[in-house]
Amino acid sequence: MTKKLKIAIVGCGQIADGHISEVQKLACAKVVGVCDLEILMAEQAASRYGISRYYDQFDELLEKEQPDVVHITTPPQSHLSLAMAAIDAGCHVYVEKPFTPSYQETVKLIGHAEKNGRKLTIGHIYYFDPPALALRKLVRENIIGDPVHVESFYGYSLAGPFGKAILGNSTHWVHALPGKLFQNNIDHLLNKIIEFVDDERPLIKIFGEVRRITRLGDIRDKMPDELRVMIQGSSTTAYATFSSHIKPTAHFMRLYGTKNIAHADFVARTLTLEQEPTLPSALGRLLPAFNMGKQHRREGWRNVGRFIRSDFHFFAGMHNLISGFYDSILHDTPPPVPHRDILRIGWMMDEIFRQLDEQVKESWQFL
Repeated sequence: MTKKLKIAIVGCGQIADGHISEVQKLACAKVVGVCDLEILMAEQAASRYGISRYYDQFDELLEKEQPDVVHITTPPQSHLSLAMAAIDAGCHVYVEKPFTPSYQETVKLIGHAEKNGRKLTIGHIYYFDPPALALRKLVRENIIGDPVHVESFYGYSLAGPFGKAILGNSTHWVHALPGKLFQNNIDHLLNKIIEFVDDERPLIKIFGEVRRITRLGDIRDKMPDELRVMIQGSSTTAYATFSSHIKPTAHFMRLYGTKNIAHADFVARTLTLEQEPTLPSALGRLLPAFNMGKQHRREGWRNVGRFIRSDFHFFAGMHNLISGFYDSILHDTPPPVPHRDILRIGWMMDEIFRQLDEQVKESWQFL
């Protein structure tokens, strides 16, 4: 490499560890400093990963380290101001999802980056996971045919560490987001749909609800935990489900095409095809189960191979995204996530939360 990018991380919560560890695997980059308003968090992150500099003031980090790239891993309410400051300092910026709390802020941030000639991307890590990459290859090779419908499912556990933190603290930053729990997670639903529903403003209909029985008597009761989204484009439709009650907490997408149906499982890291039977009716019903079993064995052994090569790790998608983003900087090519897709997802989220607010506000009047 003719240039080693200097990387800074602002926000030293749990997701920052993933960013730092993936950056440190790359020969083209080095983390030169970390920053957090709580200096102890920054110091601990620096100690864990052997980083020499840590700060509690972002302006000081920018001035002293002069990074080429800033990763913003703070709560989303601060994304716009931090990213604007980084761009003004001449940095390229990786922003964790959700990009900003509103579509208006997304438009402002992308416009500022483009005006200043800086690269900008968003943390759509599952978009670059092995099953998503394999699915995209099938689409390019016309194995799926023309997309007709997309289904995206994301399961969430409120009993997990982050879920407990949200429900255990009425001042948690998630409760201040327009879309609350959904806003922090439905990027994972929408970024699997957006490349197949190419319309700028598709028709969206949603249904959201609070399924939890327990009531706490404060703002936490206003957090819906089940969401269904129906999207109609000019040539492709989509259905997205967010659930914090369905078990197991699956994470998958299905692409229905004119030739085959593909199922990408982001938990098992598998991609399988459902194909039109070519044999007479009795055999046509008998053999697909064996074919599906064969595909799952193939995918299982493929994952074993990745594990043996030390290539089967949790943040595979993040690694691919960061690597692609840095390549776009070093070679001045388009960033891995098109700005148009970030903008369209931002608009979709605003529309979903507008409808959600109309649906559930009557049930919140008891507070």
